[in-house]
Amino acid sequence: MMGISSIPNKMAERPIGVFDSGVGGLSVWRVLVEQLPHESTLYLADQAHVPYGVRTHAEIENLTHAAAHWLILHGAKLLVIACNTASAAALTSLRERWPDIPIVGMEPAVKPASERTQTGKVGVMATPGTLEAARFTSLIERFANGVEVHTRVCPGLVDWVESGQLNGPNLTHQLHYFLDPLTQADIDQLVLGCTHYPFIADAIQQVAGAKVTLIDPAPAVTRQVERSLESLGMYAPPQSSPRHRFYTTADALALHAAVMRLIHPMSQLIQVAATNLEP
Repeated sequence: MMGISSIPNKMAERPIGVFDSGVGGLSVWRVLVEQLPHESTLYLADQAHVPYGVRTHAEIENLTHAAAHWLILHGAKLLVIACNTASAAALTSLRERWPDIPIVGMEPAVKPASERTQTGKVGVMATPGTLEAARFTSLIERFANGVEVHTRVCPGLVDWVESGQLNGPNLTHQLHYFLDPLTQADIDQLVLGCTHYPFIADAIQQVAGAKVTLIDPAPAVTRQVERSLESLGMYAPPQSSPRHRFYTTADALALHAAVMRLIHPMSQLIQVAATNLEP
């Protein structure tokens, strides 16, 4: 008979589930794996419906619930919603639906940007779904503290990253269109409000200039995951052999190419049909 003491260990050995509409969440995944080397992961990209940023709140919420359900059914002990848009639309309802599963979401790093600014002006680049959400309005009200927050909707940047176009003159031209109004407003902190954007951070930095500091939320998300695992006693044992699996609702070969291009893991990739994601 299995002893009571062995049950937590079995739970601890289960993977961390990471979800994004596409490959942007890999920017969070790579920090998680670097900081938590004993943990296994289960990554799900809903590429059949990417980008989320142009979809309605209800669509995003339903798709995110379907993905969370799939990850939980496949053994995830903790969920990371590695998508600002999905977090803005669904994080509250996800926690209500699965109160016993730790769920860590994303939100634009308005608080640290406001604390660090010297000019009193910060910028946030994100998708419409993130900037128009009530959660973002609440962030401004709670943490801006008199700091001017300048926002820019950046349609199309997710598609650049999904297609592997991470640099070049065309991207630079597009970034100038998005960022020039922010730099002209004298911002000195720039929040990357979408998990896809860290993959073009070099191009963003070049356009924004040396006086602007980019803020990537992935380290803060990883610290929250660590706190959750520690408080629940769900750290994977040090002797664990971590396994990292990647799934997509679209084309497995395309995701494989993106994974190898962006993070270069030695991992298994399995395709999952979109019809298998049930709300």
